[in-house]
Amino acid sequence: MNHTNLWATTYSHILQNHQNPNEVKFWLDALKWDKAERLGPGRVRVLLSAPNNYYANYINSIFRSEIESAVTYVLGESCEVSIEVSQAQVADEVAASKLNTSPTVAVSIPTIGVSNPLAPPRLTDFTHPSIEMTTPSRSPIKTGGFKTNSSQDLFDHIDTHLTFDNYIVGPSNQFAYASAFSTAENPAVQFNPLFIYGPPAVGKTHLLHAIGNHLKKKNPHIRAYFVSAEKFVNEFIESIQHKNPGDFRAKYRENVDLLLIDDVQFIVGKDRSEEEFIHTFNTLHSLKKMIVLTSDKAPKDIDGLEERIRTRFEMGLVADIRAPEIETRIAILKAKAESDDIYLPDEVATFLGTYIKDTVRNLHGSLVKLQQYASLTGSEITLDLAKQVLQASIPEEGQEFHVESILTGVCKHFNIKLKDIKGVSRAKIYSEPRQIAMYLIRHYAHLGFREIGLIFGKDHSTAVHAHKKIQMELETDLGLKRNVETISGQL
Repeated sequence: MNHTNLWATTYSHILQNHQNPNEVKFWLDALKWDKAERLGPGRVRVLLSAPNNYYANYINSIFRSEIESAVTYVLGESCEVSIEVSQAQVADEVAASKLNTSPTVAVSIPTIGVSNPLAPPRLTDFTHPSIEMTTPSRSPIKTGGFKTNSSQDLFDHIDTHLTFDNYIVGPSNQFAYASAFSTAENPAVQFNPLFIYGPPAVGKTHLLHAIGNHLKKKNPHIRAYFVSAEKFVNEFIESIQHKNPGDFRAKYRENVDLLLIDDVQFIVGKDRSEEEFIHTFNTLHSLKKMIVLTSDKAPKDIDGLEERIRTRFEMGLVADIRAPEIETRIAILKAKAESDDIYLPDEVATFLGTYIKDTVRNLHGSLVKLQQYASLTGSEITLDLAKQVLQASIPEEGQEFHVESILTGVCKHFNIKLKDIKGVSRAKIYSEPRQIAMYLIRHYAHLGFREIGLIFGKDHSTAVHAHKKIQMELETDLGLKRNVETISGQL
């Protein structure tokens, strides 16, 4: 089998066995086959190149073991995969640095169990040919029930406070974040549209604004427009009432380079608005203008959505955001407290992050409520105060456990360090406690296997294997059962 066929077969095998093929395609499409080397009898090493450190780090941390398993399956030999930045890209960056081109811009994102894979790539001046830039007209566009007064009016709909810099990334939203950042770096190149879905108040709207702000910063003349689907429909209705739909169409089809529509599911069932949306979508897409949409559901799950609209939503990239996991919730609280100059002790942040778990909005609300109570009563924010003020929002104490308490309990029981339980050693003195910790986190903290894997720097299949192994051996291994019961009792 030649190299091209080997990578194609491996790629196909990964897609067939992954629960989210769309996500895999986003990352693996960026890889290129470099070469294969024989390390010894029955052992090979495959070298793949990524376009930049952003992709290389993320794929190494999330997908490398899947690639290794797939190549091993295809070849029938043990495989070691190495993913590095392409030498051509390295040479380009070295040359750019000698010419004093744009400096690297760092985005501060919390680490979730592994070295942060989501630091963005080097930023360059926005000169991509796929979006045609036109200096906006200074004359106002007159419309019936609404008006736009040059491009500055369009910009006013993008909240300058919502950026990639202050977006907290975790396992629940990292794919959507990466997709949004890729869109902002290279709009309408790799995919178009970008469709982001998830429950309310988990950060979808923030990403829309972040995309707009990122592009505006790189090119102030870009005509970016953020609009809710409800506003889109209302403006269309007003244009009909005032008998000037042409102005509406000019606004959305001729005067926009980047269209950001929030809660697009609102358009469903409104026949004439649906028709207008389709024509707007088709026009912008044909002109290679970027379209980003959000919804509370995946396209296939939106009730009443016409097939012709659903296929347009799915013709680009579909990315989901889930409710944030505990580590992300704590990071969100700490970031919010810092931005609002609120003193928030770690134990209070952990307490709130453990029990306020449905939406980011509720996390912010709980912190504001706690701060207001403390301010009005002249009290300091403490764990006891948090329990008192937020007692209606939390379950009875002891019903749930958070990840850090489980990890601490396991480490204490086996007399090992946290770095060892999160390490790579396969020695039983470390691997068994690691598997027990994964089992207990799944059992008590109710995290998904992918989230558990990320805590330990592993992929989801490792967490699945650990859980199944411990669950099965508990029935026959009395020593293991005793250890698990003792740790559970201590928790």
